[in-house]
Amino acid sequence: MTSEGREEILQAVSSAVLAVTRHLSVREVLQVIVRSAQRLLDARYAALGVPDEDGSFAEFVAEGLTDRQWEAIGPLPRQHGMLGAMLRDGAPVRLPDLTKDPRFEWWPKAHPVMKDFLGVPIRDGDEVLGIVFLANKRSPGGFTPADEELLTLFAAHAAIALTNARLYERGRELAMLEERNRMARELHDAVTQKLFSLRLSARAAETMLESAPGRAAAELDRVQRLAGEALAELRAVIVELRPAELDRHGLAETLRKHVRLLDRLHPARVTFGCDELPPVEPAVEVALLRVAQEALHNALRHSGASEVSVRLRDEGGRLTLSVGDNGKGFDQAASRGLGLVSMRERAESVGGVMTVDSALDKGTTVRVEVGR
Repeated sequence: MTSEGREEILQAVSSAVLAVTRHLSVREVLQVIVRSAQRLLDARYAALGVPDEDGSFAEFVAEGLTDRQWEAIGPLPRQHGMLGAMLRDGAPVRLPDLTKDPRFEWWPKAHPVMKDFLGVPIRDGDEVLGIVFLANKRSPGGFTPADEELLTLFAAHAAIALTNARLYERGRELAMLEERNRMARELHDAVTQKLFSLRLSARAAETMLESAPGRAAAELDRVQRLAGEALAELRAVIVELRPAELDRHGLAETLRKHVRLLDRLHPARVTFGCDELPPVEPAVEVALLRVAQEALHNALRHSGASEVSVRLRDEGGRLTLSVGDNGKGFDQAASRGLGLVSMRERAESVGGVMTVDSALDKGTTVRVEVGR
C-alpha cells in the first residue's frame, strides 16, 4: 500500500472515530464507516451489519441503494448465506462472482444484482462485532488483494470506533437511568403526598356532607385543587422523561423504526425520508418525536389516507419536521381536537413554530421548524 493510500485510510478512520466524539448514535457511526469504505475502494455498493441474537441484524446500513429500493427489498436480511458464513468463520472473503460461490443462497426479488464481492469481519479480539462488505467495484478487474488489505486495516480501526460508540451509548443509558431514578423519587415524594392529602380531604367532605355542608363544600374545593396539582406534577414528569429509543438510536433512526413499524401495521403506505443531520439538542429531539407520533396517529386513525410521509430536514440551520398525508383533511377553524394544541405547545416549548396545512379532501401536512 502506498503512503498516499495509508494517509487516505487514516483520514477516513479519523472521521469514523471523530463521529463518536460528536455524540452521534451507533448507527450514524456505522454510516460514516460504510461511506468511507465505499469511497476508498470505489465500490458501487457497501454495507455493514451488526448481528443480533435472533438470527438477524441489530443494525444494518448500506450505501448505493435509494430509499425506494430499500422499501422494495423489505425486511432486514437474516444471518444466512454469505453473511451467515462470514459471521461464523470470521474470515475475509473476496470473490469475482458472489452468485457462483456455494455459500450464496438467494436475494429478495428487488435486490440489486451484485457480482464481485469483498467482505471483511469487524473484530474485537475473538468477537465478531459485525461485517463490512463491498460489491461491484466501479473500475475493471474486481477487488484486488490490495483492496482486501485496505479493507481489513479499515475494519480493524472501525472496530475501535464501533466499540467506543457502544461504550458511549452505554454510559449515556446509565446516566439516563440515574436521572429516571431521581425523577421517580421526586414523583413519589411530590405526587404521593398530594394524593394522600386528597384522600383525607375527600373523607372529611364525606363525613361533613350532611352535618356541615358548607365545610364539606370547602373540602371538595380542596380536593379539586389537590387533584389539579397532582395532575400537573404527573404531566411535568412525563414531559421531562426522554424516550429510551432516542438515547440508543437518535432522532432520525427512532423515527425511521417507528415509521417502519406503522407501515407494517396499517394498510396505508408510510414512508420516511431524512437528510444527514448535525447533532440535535435532546429537548428538541423529544419534542419533534412526540409531535411526529401524534401527527402520525391522527393521519392513520382519522384521515383515511392511503399514503403518509414523514420528512426530517436541515434547512439553513433550522431543523424541519413534516408529516403529510393524502387523506380527507379537515376544517381547521372548526376543529378543536386531533391534539393540535398539545403538538403546538410541544413545538413552542423548544422555540419552534408549527403550522398545519389542511383542507377538506386535500390532505393534511403538519410542519414544525425549530433551531437545533
